[in-house]
Amino acid sequence: MDDAPPINLLAADEPQPVTVTNEGGSSPFIIVADHAGKYLPRCLQMLGLQATQCERHIGWDIGAGAVCCLIGDALGAVVIRQNYSRLAIDCNRMPGSETSIVELSELTTVPGNIGLSKTQIEARVREIFQPYHDTIARELDRRREAGRPTVLIAMHSFTPTFKSAVRPWHVGVLYNRDPRFANTLIDLLRCEQGLVVGDNEPYSVTDESDYTIPVHGEQRDLYHVAIEIRQDLIADEAGQRRWAGLFAQLLPRAYQRLATIHQARK
Repeated sequence: MDDAPPINLLAADEPQPVTVTNEGGSSPFIIVADHAGKYLPRCLQMLGLQATQCERHIGWDIGAGAVCCLIGDALGAVVIRQNYSRLAIDCNRMPGSETSIVELSELTTVPGNIGLSKTQIEARVREIFQPYHDTIARELDRRREAGRPTVLIAMHSFTPTFKSAVRPWHVGVLYNRDPRFANTLIDLLRCEQGLVVGDNEPYSVTDESDYTIPVHGEQRDLYHVAIEIRQDLIADEAGQRRWAGLFAQLLPRAYQRLATIHQARK
């Protein structure tokens, strides 16, 4: 039995686990980035990895946090970003699941995640995972109490290749039980010349593989979608601005289409 006392994971001078920008924004959109950050707590000693390894996709969603902020600024939308590397704990996985704290990420062994005690796991949940999701829940609660319409957008990025398999999509639109917003957004994206759009590609949302959309989107019956942008397209500022500009146009159009359909059915 692991009855060791709780441990402190984050030092007082280390980053907060979550950053909120445009707090109080008037937009119906809440944009979240589960894998925006790549910081690792000092006490984890880089999990036994080289710095170059932690800079890869296994550590964070390259470009996703920057795109979120640019969209948020354009739309006046609240943006909630998680600041710590998913190698410490994945904030889009159920705590305790096999993929919450990975010992092997893609083809890379993570030595500092092997053989963790219950106390060590609980510290990562308590100090990184829970503050991030508590922040999202508080914002959603506040909006519900105020009677404000809300659309949850979860922003991610994906690698151009995965285990030598080339991924042809420029962007993927992901969903699970409720495809309303996703299908509308897919239709709009496919009207953009030259874009290869993935419908639940290169991933799909499931209860087993995801946390944010099932818990915050589906359980609250909100319009929601997860968006995946290919990383080579948003690795620099020019690409980030290009894609943020596109979504700043299309997200409101998708929402307006759904609102019009809903009003017509009344």
